[in-house]
Amino acid sequence: MKKILLFYICSLCLLFKLEHSAYAQLGNSNMTLLANLNQHPSGTLYSALWGYRAPNGREYAILGCATGTAFIDITDTTNIHEVGFRTWLNSSWREMKTFSHYAYIVTEATGTANGMQIIDLQYLPDSIHYVTTITFTSYTHTHSIQQDGPYLYLNGGNVTSGLAGTGDVGGVRILDLTSNPENPTVRGGWKTYYVHDCRVRNDTMYACNIYDPPGTISVVNVSSKDGIQPTITSWVNAPNPFPHNCALLPGRTFILTTDETSSPNGKLKVWNISNLSNVTFVASWQPTGITTAIVHNVEIYGNYALVAHYSAGVRVVDISNPSSPTEAAWYDTYTTNNSANFNGCWGVYMFPSGKIIASDRQTGLYVLKTTFPMVGNIDPSNNNIPQSFELKQNYPNPFNPSTTIAYTLPKAGYVTIKVYDAAGRQAALLVDEYKQAGSYSVSFDASRLASGLYFCTMTSGDFVQTKKMILNK
Repeated sequence: MKKILLFYICSLCLLFKLEHSAYAQLGNSNMTLLANLNQHPSGTLYSALWGYRAPNGREYAILGCATGTAFIDITDTTNIHEVGFRTWLNSSWREMKTFSHYAYIVTEATGTANGMQIIDLQYLPDSIHYVTTITFTSYTHTHSIQQDGPYLYLNGGNVTSGLAGTGDVGGVRILDLTSNPENPTVRGGWKTYYVHDCRVRNDTMYACNIYDPPGTISVVNVSSKDGIQPTITSWVNAPNPFPHNCALLPGRTFILTTDETSSPNGKLKVWNISNLSNVTFVASWQPTGITTAIVHNVEIYGNYALVAHYSAGVRVVDISNPSSPTEAAWYDTYTTNNSANFNGCWGVYMFPSGKIIASDRQTGLYVLKTTFPMVGNIDPSNNNIPQSFELKQNYPNPFNPSTTIAYTLPKAGYVTIKVYDAAGRQAALLVDEYKQAGSYSVSFDASRLASGLYFCTMTSGDFVQTKKMILNK
């Protein structure tokens, strides 16, 4: 009898294992948990997150919660704690980006206080200061937000209302922070298709048209910030196209895209975009031993892709060979299962210190670190570390109305690039953030300034350099 019972139990275990093998938890690999904060639980759940590194080197996680946004000091791993919370419209979707010492927060919730919220972070770690909530003609809500230099790109919602042309498909609207980060100037945009999210580098935008025509990635020229921006090319993110977001490898030779589909399960895809006239599919990727979970967001740090993979948690993928992505580490924030649902890890971000933050819809903020160094591989522009600080002469010069300013950093540090007029008044703030060592460029759009002599000054630590620029309209 005992043998029969033992056989019966073993058979049930085997059947259960076979039935649930796709959902098996593989444990965590090459990642350690520093902290998990779940201070704002709600039926509406957590959403996106982003990071802010202050000029003094302190690091803060910014976490979207059901009733607002939490600001968490993660600098000291023995004392990770919330330092501020700003209540806003109840929402299951909240996204944010930072520029200078400001956080810009959007939501798709509707109400009397909708628009884009601006929070001043310069008083951290003591407090955060609410600045304002901005709106403009017919604009009330936004699905996502991206930032490149002194420009914000609002995606989805009704952001293109009021833009020249007919209708509003929820494309992209550009906000200009160069003159006053507390009062952005509303510029032009792109409204050919709905944009779920985008990525902008060097005045080129890669827009994820999650539904249209369906599932395309559109490449758009945003060198001019006014009017409707021209489309360069597009391609269908096949197979099973449903592009949620994307991220660019150094040099913009490859792009990673995420398809947020539940049936079939969305995969991470790699595309060769070195020739925009002939974009080619390179590879797809799924987590080690898991074929059921849905990919959500991807961020790239040098040779690594950091992936928020819903029920499969945080995944670190080595993309030094883009044609053969290899998983290097993972931490499962959602241990219930690996099924095709939209629970679990929502967003990911890595700080210059190597600390990784992730948001889990059910359980809040995770602060993690890999068991191997990742920060040495972070170089957003190329793999060659410059030998010296340098602010290069803008090109073209004279210019009308825009020009490009290139600069190099031999080591990581906080960088500011400001433009002054001949009277010494600040005319624009182009860069004000912590940067890794590397080569960078930023566009300066002076269409709203008068002709004349301007001075561009770069500061990083003890390094200060100024170049003369001539705006000739």
